[in-house]
Amino acid sequence: MSGNLAWWIEIPVALLLVLSGLFALAAGVGVVRFKTFFQRMHPPALAYSFAAWCVTLASIVYFSAQDDKLALRSWLIIIFLALTVPVTTILLARTELFRRRTAGGGGGDEVPPPLNHESAAPVPADEAR
Repeated sequence: MSGNLAWWIEIPVALLLVLSGLFALAAGVGVVRFKTFFQRMHPPALAYSFAAWCVTLASIVYFSAQDDKLALRSWLIIIFLALTVPVTTILLARTELFRRRTAGGGGGDEVPPPLNHESAAPVPADEAR
């Protein structure tokens, strides 16, 4: 099967790539339309990840059919994305939350209190024992 691929391989690959573009477009529209930082974080984290899954699956199907053997090197892309996207999203959210807490609330949005009780109110030395 070297050279031209069969149409039944090219059609799913093309559909996966078009679906990937639609996910990326939806994420871009979400980033533009949403107003707050936390709302704008959601589309890239999910939709771009779905777009990357589609491209990865398309490359696995294409190169597996082209080489006549299972090509799983593309899985490295999605493994790294699956590990880094949630961590990056959490770090960005925590940074923005810290910025809003230190700025005094940040534009009228309700900022939840910190989880640790140390920063809530200092305890007098007499009561600490």
